[in-house]
Amino acid sequence: MTKPQAWNADRIPDQTGRLFVVTGASSGLGLATARALAHRGGRVVLAVRDEAKGRRVAAEITAERPGASLEVRRLDLADLDSVRAFAERLRSDGLRPDVLVNNAGVLAPPRTLSAQGHELQFAANHLGHFALTGLLLDLLAGGTDPRVVTVSSANHRQGRFHFDDLTGERGYSPMGRYNQSKLANAVFGRELHRRLTAADSPVRSLLAHPGYAATGIQAGSVGPVKLLFGRLLRPLAQTPARGALPQLFAATAPDALGGQFIGPGGMGELRGAPKVVRLAPRATDAETARRLWELSERLTDVRFAL
Repeated sequence: MTKPQAWNADRIPDQTGRLFVVTGASSGLGLATARALAHRGGRVVLAVRDEAKGRRVAAEITAERPGASLEVRRLDLADLDSVRAFAERLRSDGLRPDVLVNNAGVLAPPRTLSAQGHELQFAANHLGHFALTGLLLDLLAGGTDPRVVTVSSANHRQGRFHFDDLTGERGYSPMGRYNQSKLANAVFGRELHRRLTAADSPVRSLLAHPGYAATGIQAGSVGPVKLLFGRLLRPLAQTPARGALPQLFAATAPDALGGQFIGPGGMGELRGAPKVVRLAPRATDAETARRLWELSERLTDVRFAL
């Protein structure tokens, strides 16, 4: 019996006519995602903190694929004012995204507070994406095969919520807070799927994780985390192009379903072709989802039109 062909970037359908917003698109998984989408004809907004870097990588992609439709816009997900400004400018410029890829992430930095006083990883990895999704949801609903893809991590399975100490004032573990933010991504993506389904919305919410990929996200981390992931284990890592395949599958594959969590199919979900993988039970707990959603609405002042 012939073994089914593993899904790869060559199997991305033609994306001509679709508009993608990819956060964190100037490096790592975001850049690999933007590149693959542009090569398949998609129009891509590269949402980046560093516009100069974004313009450089956009020029690289255009050199590879002349005529690629790319636009660089500034977005700092750790700053809710920046998130609102980004969403308002998209709206005022008449852009209607079909797919939002919530990709950008921060990994295990020293304890830092965001512009609004939130712990940096919770702010950038979760709150910023929660707010951005809510602010763009009505635009997405009018898109072609509209989807929200939120990038979590296998580490969400080790995550625990510190609802009584969200800023880490009483105790801060860089990796523990990263795991919490990735659990928040997982809970958000799954709860968004539930709410979209209940509202009979055309938008699909999917989750993805890259396994272990050499993306450079470790650059801002400290201590053992930087040593372990930035140096010792780096030879085992997938390339960003391979690590981006689960989120590309979630964003483009016709048979990707709302509520699915897509990750690598190899041993330990560290590498391999995309497949549906399991969420931790706490990521699907209804009471946890309700509590996180209400907290996120309060901290961002964003309400979803569902």
